[in-house]
Amino acid sequence: MEEIIEVKNVIKKFKDKIALNGLNFKVQKGEIFGFLGPSGAGKTTTIKLLTSQLLPSSGEAKIFGKDTSSLDKNIFNKIGVLTDTSGIYERLSVWENLQLFAGIYNLSTKAIEEVLESVGLISDKKTTAKKLSKGMKQRLVLARAVLNKPNLLFLDEPTSSLDPGISNDIHKYLRLLNKNGTTIFLTTHNMEEANKLCHRVAFLNEGKIVELDSPDNLKLKYAENRIEVKLKNTKENIVVDNNESSGEKIKQWIASGNLLSIHSKEPNLEKIFLHLTGREL
Repeated sequence: MEEIIEVKNVIKKFKDKIALNGLNFKVQKGEIFGFLGPSGAGKTTTIKLLTSQLLPSSGEAKIFGKDTSSLDKNIFNKIGVLTDTSGIYERLSVWENLQLFAGIYNLSTKAIEEVLESVGLISDKKTTAKKLSKGMKQRLVLARAVLNKPNLLFLDEPTSSLDPGISNDIHKYLRLLNKNGTTIFLTTHNMEEANKLCHRVAFLNEGKIVELDSPDNLKLKYAENRIEVKLKNTKENIVVDNNESSGEKIKQWIASGNLLSIHSKEPNLEKIFLHLTGREL
């Protein structure tokens, strides 16, 4: 498959502090790629390197096959960026905020209407940005990031501090963007969000990737070799080893009609991260 992002042995230092320490990963065309870790792990620094806001101290980073140290207008026209510093013009209306960027991309008013409809802000297009709720402001920032229908979208904690309902709406829109061809690079410390959205995830800790795979593969890899069952007339679930002896017990429970449920003991992504790093998110 085509590689949209390629990072080789990247190190980034700020004076004596090493923010990124030998990063190696690739993102394939059409992926939602999760870059996961706690605050200070190096997630935002990585986005800044990939979007040419910072240069690596050593190593190589490319997007669309082009070194990020020498990106041109053609590349920037193909990307969108949403970060926690993606400010909006508070005194301008929703429409006017997007109109400024539509002018930069030479886009029509139809493009503004389409993106406002997509993020659920079309009825608020005349509202001054300072009057928007936090969730609505986040939708406006997202609308601005995807106004040019980017091939590659960088999202830095896109649903941080938003309520579950708004987050769910944004997740639906991101899936639709991805289905329509946008590759997404998502940084988050929200493991549930990553599990819902991402095809693959990388765990970042203290500037290093400590694990990288699909959420399902990671959960299977670090699963306990045990099975949890629920029986009739029992308050507590029963956990048994995954072996032949337990298999016979389960067969007997099924035969007697006593088995209500059964599932493997798979950890969530947050537990896997804790296991690998000793750190909570």
